[in-house]
Amino acid sequence: MLLNEIEQAQRLVKTDAYQMSIGEIVTMYEDEEITIDPEFQRLFRWEIGQKSKLIESLLLGIPIPSIFVFEKEDGTWELIDGLQRISTILEFMGRLREGGGLRPPSILEATKYLPSLHNAVWQKSDRIEDVPEVDQSSIDKSLQLAIRRSRIAVEILKRPSDDQTKYDLFQRLNAGGTQANAQELRNCVVLMVNGVYYRAIKMAAEQASFQAVISLSDDQQEKQRHMELAMRFLAHTLVPYDGRLDVEEYIDESAVTLAREGDAAQAVNLINSTFGLLHEIAAGNALRRFENGQHTGRVGLVGLEAIAVGVAKNLAAIQALGDQAAKDFVKQKIETFWEQPNVASFTSPGLRGTVRIQRTVPFGEAWFMP
Repeated sequence: MLLNEIEQAQRLVKTDAYQMSIGEIVTMYEDEEITIDPEFQRLFRWEIGQKSKLIESLLLGIPIPSIFVFEKEDGTWELIDGLQRISTILEFMGRLREGGGLRPPSILEATKYLPSLHNAVWQKSDRIEDVPEVDQSSIDKSLQLAIRRSRIAVEILKRPSDDQTKYDLFQRLNAGGTQANAQELRNCVVLMVNGVYYRAIKMAAEQASFQAVISLSDDQQEKQRHMELAMRFLAHTLVPYDGRLDVEEYIDESAVTLAREGDAAQAVNLINSTFGLLHEIAAGNALRRFENGQHTGRVGLVGLEAIAVGVAKNLAAIQALGDQAAKDFVKQKIETFWEQPNVASFTSPGLRGTVRIQRTVPFGEAWFMP
């Protein structure tokens, strides 16, 4: 059985590999033969020290890791791993596109082996922020040529490899070598599938009512926890879970499935309506435990999976009660939810997520049914 599964999976993947110069890749980028999604650049941002070390490696002749591209139907390439390496080089050269124009060139800082890289630039420019031209130091033409002639291995995922293979490869490659967390990778995969859908979910997750109900710290926001909770909410509400996949894989696959379907209006309405109602009733307390007449603790996954999803799955019936009756019903259900004997089992020590969501989601759907 395993051998058959391996054989079938291998048929999905067709690859090739080239050694290319940096100059060739830059030319392909300028000719729009290789795509680097600018929204990825905002999700994966290197610090100037990381950029400087990459340029140092090129100047010292130190090999840099391969990049991976996906061959599209028209023969052009889409970069799926190596974003920061390629965008760093393009930015340093002043060739990186952003927002219909060119991003300001970067300026380097001293490195361990090349302290003279302090304030080094490809060429002096008044578009470089914070450092006046007089303090900038252009690298020699010979060094520019050395960078352009540096070679990098390009691994090509060719057609007929399917889109799902591309998304899986992107996640696996980046998960192994980047500082990005699971949700940042998930964001990028959804963006690859359907940019319009991704931006709609992001806007909904940034609405005041959603933000108030999930009650996140600035650090959690920075780590994309709001997007994680929005995608978890949509997955549990709209995509049945059969218990076979790991929870994170289930959320990943659900996010891709929903993005492919592309019903952004449904997703946004579900988030706004559900969290708008919860916000009116209890604001930041809506998903927190209720004990001894008051809400306590932090917002956790049990509250999201049972309360928010439970309300969402019964939203039409709840709204049919009428405005005030709907609020009274949900408020009473939230406050008595935490008293139910079943709920104690949702937070048992060592409980696997795969088991938990098979308890929380069905219970919440039944509990919030008018």
